[in-house]
Amino acid sequence: MGQKTIGVLTSGGDAPGMNAAVRSVVRTALKKGFRVLGIQRGYNGLIHGEMFEMNMRSVSDIIHRGGTILYTARCLEFKEEAGVLKAVEVCKNAGIDGIVVIGGDGSFRGAADLSRLGVPCVGIPGTIDNDISCTDYTIGYDTAMNTAVEMIDKIRDTAQSHDRCSVVEVMGRHAGHIALNTGIACGASYIIVPEVEYDVNDVVKKIRAAGELGKHHFIILVAEGIGKVDEISRQIEEATGIETRGTVLGHVQRGGNPTVRDRVVASRMGYRAVELLENGIGNRVIGIKDSDIVDYDIQEALKMKKDFDMELYHIANEISF
Repeated sequence: MGQKTIGVLTSGGDAPGMNAAVRSVVRTALKKGFRVLGIQRGYNGLIHGEMFEMNMRSVSDIIHRGGTILYTARCLEFKEEAGVLKAVEVCKNAGIDGIVVIGGDGSFRGAADLSRLGVPCVGIPGTIDNDISCTDYTIGYDTAMNTAVEMIDKIRDTAQSHDRCSVVEVMGRHAGHIALNTGIACGASYIIVPEVEYDVNDVVKKIRAAGELGKHHFIILVAEGIGKVDEISRQIEEATGIETRGTVLGHVQRGGNPTVRDRVVASRMGYRAVELLENGIGNRVIGIKDSDIVDYDIQEALKMKKDFDMELYHIANEISF
């Protein structure tokens, strides 16, 4: 049997720490004597053969950079069986024995399809929303929250100067984890997330109660999955008479230098992914549970449900005024 060749790609939305994961995969594999192919633009690049051989220097000076040096792209073609079969053929022609896929749930479904057709794949969870059920933590989450907190702190300066209420939308299309944690960190008066029903009248009551205790400026945190920050702002201003402004932080949360936590977790997950492929094990997703690196069958991982931390949400409500 000849030299083992593994590919590495990033798929879905970019997340700070993806480069650290790529670096770990490449250097671990090379140390084990493997050949490594960097696949550009996710599954789209795989289907079209966009790949290049990587060496130790290919991943120099990237651990501190946000985004992904391998680029990422959506690929509708890969959602069809014909697209997957085309990717399998590319893998055979390139001599690829396995692939490390860094991305979210959609990326893992693609990895499961490739594994089913004979190309072992291992998924690494990289998404700022922390909404992958099989892992306590996803690469990019800590950095995104720290970026959001920095932005909200700046918004608070203006809110305080003008006795305003600021309604701030953070990322989290289907999950309120970013909103909950950044809301606590920023002393938000109210946190609105997809997991918990809300009534704008409750928000107004909280603002009024805090006003009676001498508070004159307010931060309301809203998850992207709720949206409607302009409408919520209008309702609050009409009910309270307090000047209220809406702000959507948007994609600024995706970028920036990854934090220590994201760099370390990414490095640990990348190492484990290569270990699995070294042993011919595919169709797995890497996760972190109670600080330990673990791995699951992809189908099993996709069926898992991630609970929202209602205890933390209760704490947030109790200490916010």
